[in-house]
Amino acid sequence: MHPTALFGIDGLLSDEEREIRATVRRFCDTELRPHLPEWFDEGHLPARELAQRLGSLGVLGMHLEGYGCAGMGAVSYGLACLELEGADSGLRSLVSVQGSLAMFAIWKHGSEEQKQQWLPAMARGEAIGCFGLTEPDFGSDPAGMRTRARRDGSDWILSGTKMWITNGSIADIAVVWARTDDGIRGFLVPAGTPGFQTRDIDRKLSLRASVTSELVLDEVRLPAEAMLPQARGLSGPLSCLNEARFGIVFGAIGAALDCLEATIDYVGQRQVFDRPLASYQLTQQKLADMALETGKALLLALHLGRLKEAGTITPEQVSVGKLNNVREAIEIARTCRTLLGANGITLEYPVIRHATNLESVLTYEGTSEVHSLVIGRALTGTSAFQ
Repeated sequence: MHPTALFGIDGLLSDEEREIRATVRRFCDTELRPHLPEWFDEGHLPARELAQRLGSLGVLGMHLEGYGCAGMGAVSYGLACLELEGADSGLRSLVSVQGSLAMFAIWKHGSEEQKQQWLPAMARGEAIGCFGLTEPDFGSDPAGMRTRARRDGSDWILSGTKMWITNGSIADIAVVWARTDDGIRGFLVPAGTPGFQTRDIDRKLSLRASVTSELVLDEVRLPAEAMLPQARGLSGPLSCLNEARFGIVFGAIGAALDCLEATIDYVGQRQVFDRPLASYQLTQQKLADMALETGKALLLALHLGRLKEAGTITPEQVSVGKLNNVREAIEIARTCRTLLGANGITLEYPVIRHATNLESVLTYEGTSEVHSLVIGRALTGTSAFQ
């Protein structure tokens, strides 16, 4: 029995949602999974080629309306994230940064000209975007950012450094957030702009099948129309982060399910003391606990998805989903590793790859500590951030 069958998950989905899930899973099975051990081992991802395939699949910005985007519901988008992260967190990150950070920033905060220029090509995967908010010294505290934009006639001059930027070195357009005399504003910085350079971050032991970069802006001159006109203050980038966190709520479950499915198959074949490992009580206890937490996490994700579709979801509720589901997913990956024994540390099985990837997912888009404080503030009415 599949772990989600214990919870009757399919009965909670529409025919369209089930078809989208199946379509993305087929894509992952045929186009991604055969190559993932090699990509992870080599620290390489053919991201530009994959972006166009993902664009043809229709998952880039799939939850946005118009401009060549599919306009799908939140649950459909979440299920796509679940299947993509079931393949690898790096693939879900590619789609999430493209659609929920870069594209969403332009879609929500951009001018009509900016939307027309970038969104259709980004939806097709012909143009890739990145999202420059995090800095070397400011991750959880984006209000402290040092990147600045100053006026020079009608132009803007940007200087600063952004760090840990997914898709950074392959992006055609970077959404960069900077401090101005008028508060924090967003800017569209095309690749190749004089003074704008990128450098890949190598020697990673997590998210190896993902492009992670540093962005350096040295007196980058941009025209006035490069600024996102509808974003002012931290609410601009935080609205984008909330979109991306929602995808993680579903995506983390995909990683957990992939670990659990591989482990159930393994313990059914592995012989220990002349019996299948699956026949031992301690094994079944671990499997039952993991299936229980996976199902609960998926039910939470589906509930949050329905709230998002109804337009009533709050940032605190997204924090609940991100905190719980990533925390449970990484624990499931670690427990699955114990059942696979020494085999669990090899790339022959997906478990150690998911476990190391989830270490990054635990940190980005808000650490567990930050989401705990968001929930604590909602419960008490008192902020403990400072």
